[in-house]
Amino acid sequence: MTKDTSTVNLNGQLYNTVTGLPVSDTQFAPRPTRSAPNVNGGASPDFHAQPQKSITLHRKITKRPEAQGHVIMHRPVKVHSAQIKTHPDIKKFAPHPVGAIKPKMMDVGPIAHPHVAKAHAKSVEKSLPKELPSASSIKERAIKNAIEKAHKKPQLRKRWMPRQRLIGALSAVVALIIFGSYLTYLSMPNLSVRVAAIQAGIDADYPGYNPDGYSLDGPIAYTDGRVSLKYGSNGGPHYYTVSQSRSDWNSDAVLDNYVAPRAGTNYIPYTERGLVIYTYGTNAAWVNGGVLYTIEGDAPLSSEQIRRIATSLL
Repeated sequence: MTKDTSTVNLNGQLYNTVTGLPVSDTQFAPRPTRSAPNVNGGASPDFHAQPQKSITLHRKITKRPEAQGHVIMHRPVKVHSAQIKTHPDIKKFAPHPVGAIKPKMMDVGPIAHPHVAKAHAKSVEKSLPKELPSASSIKERAIKNAIEKAHKKPQLRKRWMPRQRLIGALSAVVALIIFGSYLTYLSMPNLSVRVAAIQAGIDADYPGYNPDGYSLDGPIAYTDGRVSLKYGSNGGPHYYTVSQSRSDWNSDAVLDNYVAPRAGTNYIPYTERGLVIYTYGTNAAWVNGGVLYTIEGDAPLSSEQIRRIATSLL
């Protein structure tokens, strides 16, 4: 029989060990009714006029009740053993059922890419030590190469050139002939002037400038100490003549002895490279290095064209 610990008897009075109140008062005491608030402002009943007696239990005498805790249920841990003992009469199962289950194998294994395999093979080949050929093998190889070269017959050179090479050579020769003829044609007047200057005994030059529409007309005329070049118009009877003759005059002598008798005061002097060129109408005269240069004719040349002809002879 268990002892009731929910109450305790003190001086003949039962008290609840949890609340500390008398058992009789907690069971049969009427519930207090809530009174309406005093609206008229009267004095409230004096409940706490006198101090009340403490009803707290002395814990030194009574023991604190122990709360009943929850019981924790522990489940047994199942231990799976790899080897299960069976009855000797049971022969249906295999002696080692664990090893009967084999791991699944892949139908197609991993295949390396061809480029990767080739690179791997090259790296393996490079890592291997190279075997040096022996002296006997090098000697045998040299003898074999010498015998093969001795048995080979030298090829005969072709006597006839291929048609394409022959055509190319002929074309190059023709081009050279044409180019040489063109250069000869361009340098022909200059060569003729050089020959005439040698025959005349003076240092004559070929003009480097020729006005448009005029070309050399006829052979170069020369006498003792004089060379003349005649240029005619390509579309008319007009012409002009460039003459070069031996002279010991200076610029003042050219003005007094050659220009003034023909033009009077109607002339224009131009200074070019330290030389004085006198122009009058479509004519001009100047001296340089002991040679008197003159431009005469009826060709309607401008003063700029006459100056360019004169400066090309300097």
